[in-house]
Amino acid sequence: MKVIEPSELVINSDGSVFHLHLHPHQLADNVLLVGDPDRVKLLRGMLTHIESETRSREFVSATGTFKGKRITLLSTGIGTDNIDIVINELDALANIDFETRTVKKEHRSLKILRMGTSGAIQPDIPTGTLVYSEYSAGIDGLLNWYQDRDKVCDLQMEEAFIKHMNWSPRLAAPYFVQNSRVIGKSFNQAFRGITLSAPGFYGPQGRVVRLSLTDPQYLSKLASFRYNDLRIMNFEMEGSAIAGLSRLLGHEGATVCLIIAQRSNKNMNVDYRELMYEKAGEAIERLAMEEKGIEII
Repeated sequence: MKVIEPSELVINSDGSVFHLHLHPHQLADNVLLVGDPDRVKLLRGMLTHIESETRSREFVSATGTFKGKRITLLSTGIGTDNIDIVINELDALANIDFETRTVKKEHRSLKILRMGTSGAIQPDIPTGTLVYSEYSAGIDGLLNWYQDRDKVCDLQMEEAFIKHMNWSPRLAAPYFVQNSRVIGKSFNQAFRGITLSAPGFYGPQGRVVRLSLTDPQYLSKLASFRYNDLRIMNFEMEGSAIAGLSRLLGHEGATVCLIIAQRSNKNMNVDYRELMYEKAGEAIERLAMEEKGIEII
């Protein structure tokens, strides 16, 4: 069997994975991702029988029990570059034998749900509501670094988007990945559609402070995009990498977001933290309820 070299998968001297500082036995099958490390400290109160807690840079974790199900809470920080670290290291914890540095014979599939905050693109989506990402659209370019990206992407949707937006060749090639249908069954009451993952908070999300955009019609073109019955609902900064890498690695990956900004009427709710705690609690419960079931790509 192929041995994964120390430079390719870095294992700390204490046996934990490099960035997350988690040991394989500390990882639950159900993983709730949040961006802000402080949210882990807040949400850990929902867990009983806390088994482990770790902290390394922006990566804070707590593993415990919620209504009889093991849950790992993990903060990711901001951006798909961080998600590249998180999903690859979670998969390594689940599917690589750290002693032999070889892939385990039996694949372990995780359920990975991001609970985040977001800005709505469509005017009919009010602040304080949830959007479940049927598809995540990445304009960050991350998934394009992986050989089998076409196997998990909707290539026709990508083509339609590029044509509709008159997409500049100077920008990273967009990719569109379907989120977990298994996790999605728990969010039927949420708004559903396409979520755009941007590589920045300002220009890539159409914000103008002092610098002008290369495409002044960017937001209006996003809002008018349609593919079959789907439309682009909201912006965030991590979901595309979660969906894409999870599909490639054989995990259930999805994103659900609390809308705290309405881009069409320029409104912003900065006092969202109590509501976020409530919605994150609901997400933990729904994550623990559903069963796993994905075909490995």
